[in-house]
Amino acid sequence: MVEPGETPLAASNPRVKQLRRLSRRSERSERRLFLADGPKAVEGALVAGCVEEVLVRPDALGLVPDLPSGVRRTLVDDRALAALSDSVSPAGVVAVCRFVDVELDRAVTEDSRLVAVCADVRDPGNAGTVVRCADAAGADSVVLAGSSVDLYNPKTLRASVGSAFHLPVSVEPDPVAAVRAAQAAGLVVLAADGAGEVDLFEADDLLARPTAWLFGNEARGLPEDLAALADHRVAIPIHGRAESLNLSTAAALCLYASARAHRS
Repeated sequence: MVEPGETPLAASNPRVKQLRRLSRRSERSERRLFLADGPKAVEGALVAGCVEEVLVRPDALGLVPDLPSGVRRTLVDDRALAALSDSVSPAGVVAVCRFVDVELDRAVTEDSRLVAVCADVRDPGNAGTVVRCADAAGADSVVLAGSSVDLYNPKTLRASVGSAFHLPVSVEPDPVAAVRAAQAAGLVVLAADGAGEVDLFEADDLLARPTAWLFGNEARGLPEDLAALADHRVAIPIHGRAESLNLSTAAALCLYASARAHRS
């Protein structure tokens, strides 16, 4: 409901201009704030308890649930919302959120059963989809390691469809540290590798163990020195003429193979 006398902020408003700077990774990292764009992302962020402010067009107020105390609701006009949104057709609501990533030792613990580690995954759509697949498969956490794309890139968040708020995600600059942490926690580390010695569909006994899947860069795969740290290299058999599988597709197959084995 629009309060009497409440005027939506315009794109020229200093507050809107300040928030627009969160489109830059450096600004997000410095302020440890990001924008969640669209109803699904805002809903997930509210459930996660990381929202500081919700900015909404007057015609989209119906998309905003009752806000908890301490979360501001600010009206913005069409141009202001468009300036804050990364979408081609903005849905009308954006939230200012605190970072939600956790330290590696909280993402990978002795209680973990299934973890996805992405090493140098650069495409935000792939990274977000891996987070979504991990969430759907019941994984305990995701680690974005090395020079992987920013978790808070709008395209990463959009591809995760809210899953970035559902399970712990750690941002670890050193992929070797991520692998060592998984092994120290008692997980078997499986490197997804097209030339791997283990066939994914003949590895049920191995997959039944607590597992950390290690996925590499879309174009180059895993560096040899990192893949060598894994306990096993696992290949997804290709029965047709396709050269390879998309990273997020391969991750979905691997994660669900583990989830099925864990539930057998």
